[in-house]
Amino acid sequence: MKKIYVLLILSFGLIGYQCSTVAVTGRKQFSLVPNSEILPLSASQYGEVLTSAKLSKNQQQVDMVKRVGRRIQKAVETYFRNEGLSSQLDGYNWEYNLIDDPQVNAWAMPGGKVAFYTGILPIAQDDKGIAVIMGHEIAHAIANHGRERMSQGMVAQLGLSSVGAAMGENPTLTKNLFMQAVGAGTQLGVLKFSRVQESEADRLGLIFMSMAGYDVKEAPEFWGRMAANSGGGAPPEFLSTHPSHSTRIKDLNALIPEALTYFNKGR
Repeated sequence: MKKIYVLLILSFGLIGYQCSTVAVTGRKQFSLVPNSEILPLSASQYGEVLTSAKLSKNQQQVDMVKRVGRRIQKAVETYFRNEGLSSQLDGYNWEYNLIDDPQVNAWAMPGGKVAFYTGILPIAQDDKGIAVIMGHEIAHAIANHGRERMSQGMVAQLGLSSVGAAMGENPTLTKNLFMQAVGAGTQLGVLKFSRVQESEADRLGLIFMSMAGYDVKEAPEFWGRMAANSGGGAPPEFLSTHPSHSTRIKDLNALIPEALTYFNKGR
């Protein structure tokens, strides 16, 4: 029993040591996996997704997604540079692609690899709606949520063994952990962290779209349309990695005053 206590103390000590801070929100996060390892993996897996996906040929829609993505990206990079935080974006190589698929979905991989699905565009409606989604997804990338979730997965699967050795010796496990990290959580025991990340991405996303000069009041409007589109089919909040639509709308309305203080600061 004494050995178990010692191991627990050492484990929590290491976890406390391997922390980084999310820009703007200041939240401490577990970051055992370095970006030097995860960013090349992200680029590789993103390329594989695009190879197997059907990319949209609707040039107007493709241009809209890329236009909004680049505008928010530029605003965030400008803000980070002015705040002396540019090093946090080292190794990022932004990409924005539109996949021709009826899924109502969008996601981002570490390093700025963003994908939208055409199924979400009717709900977005225009540039402002795209900016709500894009801000949220860019927030996931900049807040290193994929790295955080992968670090958690590595410890859950392998304990506190060497991450570098594990990634070299078991590439299949590494790939699976990475894909789980950038997707939705699957185990109820870790969903709390995913909900924290989702709420953080909502907050940061609102701030980022404000930095780019978009009207942040569009965010609760967009999620109202998303709620109507779901037809009441969303899962209970305690079983979801995302906040419920009603919680999200309430939280976004409360966050608007903060986001407005960043308006046009990245332009």
